[in-house]
Amino acid sequence: MLNDILQLECDEILSLGDIVGYGGEPNECVGLLREKSVVSIIGNHDKVAAGIKEPINFNPIAREAVLWTRDNLKEENKEYLKNLPENINYGNFILVHGAISNPDKYITGLYEAESEFDLLGDAKICFFGHTHVGAVYARKEKDVRNIYVNKIPPDKKSLNIELEKDTEYLINPGSVGQPRDRDPRVSYLIYDDRGSVEFRRLEYNIESAQKIILEAGLSKTLAERLTYGH
Repeated sequence: MLNDILQLECDEILSLGDIVGYGGEPNECVGLLREKSVVSIIGNHDKVAAGIKEPINFNPIAREAVLWTRDNLKEENKEYLKNLPENINYGNFILVHGAISNPDKYITGLYEAESEFDLLGDAKICFFGHTHVGAVYARKEKDVRNIYVNKIPPDKKSLNIELEKDTEYLINPGSVGQPRDRDPRVSYLIYDDRGSVEFRRLEYNIESAQKIILEAGLSKTLAERLTYGH
C-alpha cells in the first residue's frame, strides 16, 4: 500500500486507527507509521494494546490476540499509541475510528449512519473505520443513501466516486490489514479535495502474513480469515 501511495504522489497519509491487535508484527506496524510520519487516530484495539482499556467486550480470539500484542509491544510504541488522538478535524473533513458520537460504535448501515450526519458540524465529510468494510453514506438535504458497497471486481484495482458539493458524506475506506467484505485484497482510498474519492484494492503476500501470525502463537482463525477476507 505504501509503495502504491508513493507512486500516486499523495500529500499525506492518514490512518483511522487499529494499527495493532490481530497481526504478528505489531512493533513493525507502529514503527512503519512512525517512520513514514503517518497521521493517525487511536482505535479500540490500540487502546487495549497500550493498556488504556481492557478487552471487556472482545470475543475470545480478539482478546487473546490484543493481550499478546500488549505483552509484545515495546514501551516506546505503547507510548506512541497512548498519545494518539481519538479524532482529528481538518475543517472540511474529520477522522474518527468508529463514529462521531462514539469511537466504539459500528456504522454498518443507514440506521447507524443517519444520526451521525447531524454531528458533522462545519465538516462535509467524516472518514471512519472500525467495521473493516468500505462504505459511502451520503446525505443530500434530508435524504440519506448508501451509495457504495465495496465490490470492486477481482480484475479491477480501483473505483472512483465523484463527491457532490451540496452533499455530506460518511466514508469508510475498508481495511488494510484485515478486510471483512469477502475480498482479501488490501483496501484503502485516495481523497482528492477537488471532489472525489478513489477506492483501491491491492494484492499482497497473504501466506507470509499467515505464517507470521501462526509463528507468533496466535489463533489459526486469524490466519485463515485473511484468505477469504472476512
